[in-house]
Amino acid sequence: MIFVVMVLVFLMLVGAIAACVFTDLVSAVIAAALVSLIASILFYFLQAPDVAMAEAAIGAALTTAIFIVAIRRTSRYEQ
Repeated sequence: MIFVVMVLVFLMLVGAIAACVFTDLVSAVIAAALVSLIASILFYFLQAPDVAMAEAAIGAALTTAIFIVAIRRTSRYEQ
């Protein structure tokens, strides 16, 4: 169990760094959604399924959709 949590935290850290480094904004948003999805999995492991569902629905799904719509209306690549 500890090993799985450590792997998830490492993947979360890699996703956060990738979101900061990418110049393609769509890729950065997808990396940020990955961080949010891993956070929801960690909340589930911590016996908080209600928080995990809220994080997955709002953090991973809704926020990502709003960012993608905003990027489609502006420029895709960072200057």
